[in-house]
Amino acid sequence: MKKTELKNKIYPVIAFMIFIIIWEFAVRIFNTPEYRLPAPTAIIEEFIKSWEILLGHTGITFFETILGFIAGVLVAVAVAVLIDSSDMVERIFMPFAVLSQTIPLVALAPLLAIWFGFGILPKVILVILVVFFPVTVSLVSGFKSIDKDLCEMMVGMNASKWQIFIKLKVPGSLPFFFSGLKISAAYAVMGAVISEWTGASRGLGIYMTRAMSSFKTAALFADIIIISLLSILLFKVIAYLERKFITWK
Repeated sequence: MKKTELKNKIYPVIAFMIFIIIWEFAVRIFNTPEYRLPAPTAIIEEFIKSWEILLGHTGITFFETILGFIAGVLVAVAVAVLIDSSDMVERIFMPFAVLSQTIPLVALAPLLAIWFGFGILPKVILVILVVFFPVTVSLVSGFKSIDKDLCEMMVGMNASKWQIFIKLKVPGSLPFFFSGLKISAAYAVMGAVISEWTGASRGLGIYMTRAMSSFKTAALFADIIIISLLSILLFKVIAYLERKFITWK
């Protein structure tokens, strides 16, 4: 590993450690009550004390996220292919897709709970809606970015529409597709958490609401850290797959 690359990785870690140390000392010096701002050591103690409970809630939210993410990607790919195949489909569908993104998640989550109950289904549906739009728009943009001269050349070589799609459009749109996946990964976990706020027996969202109502700020911070780590994990997995699939990038 080059020295420059090593420095680029070490500097953020050092900056983060300095921030944690300043945070710890500031809380102790100013004698800040824990319900307002817990020290990092108090958050670590909360992790140790409640790790079994946190692990159970994390598993539920992670399952909802992965299920909704996979379903959302599949639906987005199918819709993007339909839009690419017909201008009429794009003119009809895209306004509804844009409209769906103007509705706040905190307003949509209660409606899904009323319509589909308080089980896993409304959580998965909300994650699907979060994932669907960025992936669809990115993939459609990828299809449209393909050089038309290359398409005409393949047509001149008697290539079928399916061959043009598989050999030209799919590889050419992969960078756009993974960009959409990365954007979705950043919000998929939060979609599941917001849905759990409106009604759930387990999950990081319900754990968060309980911590807030009981003024357990250390537990709230622990919950937030886990949510962030899950989002980062999903993002990193997608980045890894991107490097494997887009070898020419």
